[in-house]
Amino acid sequence: MKILVTGFDPFGGASVNPAYEAVKLLPDSIKGAEIIKQEIPTVFKKEGKVLEAGIEEHKPDIVICVGQAGGRSCMSVEKVAINLMEARIPDNEGQQPFDEPIHSDGETGYFASLPVKAMVQKMREHGIPAKVSYTAGTFVCNDIMYRLLYMIDKKYHDVRGGFIHVPYLPEQVTELPDGTPSMSAEMIAQALEYGVEAVLENTEDISAVMGETH
Repeated sequence: MKILVTGFDPFGGASVNPAYEAVKLLPDSIKGAEIIKQEIPTVFKKEGKVLEAGIEEHKPDIVICVGQAGGRSCMSVEKVAINLMEARIPDNEGQQPFDEPIHSDGETGYFASLPVKAMVQKMREHGIPAKVSYTAGTFVCNDIMYRLLYMIDKKYHDVRGGFIHVPYLPEQVTELPDGTPSMSAEMIAQALEYGVEAVLENTEDISAVMGETH
């Protein structure tokens, strides 16, 4: 069993990205599964090509992409990616797409093929705040999640995949407004490890109510 876990490089003027910082801390094996770690660029379209190269090289059974969601206070396991690029800020190569589809022949949206509720429950059982999220945004995080699920739908039918958003690191919020949430890289890495364990333990998701009321 191989699991490819990706994290983005820093973007938006930041010197660090908690996604890949946490991914780097993961062990090389979790419950007997080999963990392959890959950094991907915060660049529309290019991240998909880098991800696909990683899939072709390593032939993973599971792919979990990880990205930063500054302002969120917990681990957010994403349920759905939408076929839309709508960038509030430029990516790392200055691209700022507006109201564009990711793939003209893709579905309006794709659901993650991971047991997202089981992943959230596992993290919570170990005292780490986590929730199911029903919006991955419209920036590069949603883009890579959609491209991954599109690839799974069109080509890599035996692969399971999804996306996890993580909070800022503490060192990122020192100059931000009081109350801006953060989480240590070590805790994020622990949460990712528990998420991986849940994926390995659950081929189907658990039955639990975790919806939102807004």
